[in-house]
Amino acid sequence: MTAPVTTVLLVFGRGVATAGGEWVLTPAGAARVDAAIGYVSAHRDAFDAAAAPLVVFSGGWAEAAEGAPRPPEGCREGDLMVARARAAGLDRHAALRTECRSRSTLENLLHTVEDGLLAGHEFGPGHPLGLVSHAWHLPRIRFLARKVLRLRGAALLDVPATGGEPASRRERALHVASRLWFLGVADPAGLLRRERAVVAALRRRPAG
Repeated sequence: MTAPVTTVLLVFGRGVATAGGEWVLTPAGAARVDAAIGYVSAHRDAFDAAAAPLVVFSGGWAEAAEGAPRPPEGCREGDLMVARARAAGLDRHAALRTECRSRSTLENLLHTVEDGLLAGHEFGPGHPLGLVSHAWHLPRIRFLARKVLRLRGAALLDVPATGGEPASRRERALHVASRLWFLGVADPAGLLRRERAVVAALRRRPAG
């Protein structure tokens, strides 16, 4: 059975860095933007001419978790991702939106909803929400999407990115840990409080 074509893509950031005095996407972050561009390009014939697909780029500065300073205005992940997409001409074929406050995968989902970037869209097996990230990240995104968006299974469509960095060994541990951290928590405020408490506890943990 052929998978349905999604008309809404949510692209997850993978960090920012500085190079030559400028803020840039990490190679993995750039790969995720390219995956969204590739998906829209590959399925243009399937989109209704009356309604362009929607691509939401979500990311602030994940490095905030390590105490890194806030990038200047216009240089957060979402800004850099949409700039790369526009440079490739994606705005000629899709509506582009950004969410630039997030510092984690959970916040990607929470802030996207809070900012109304998915408003007006109902998702289900025939109209799934496309999740754009690396294959090793997608299981945790799906787990959190079930918590935040109440979506699961065929209501979500994986759009895997390739390249930029090897598979993350740490990610599997994070996925397992997330199931423990958020056990029994379902409301957005509670999820965010739990995540921030865990991050604070990890920061206080002595090294070694």
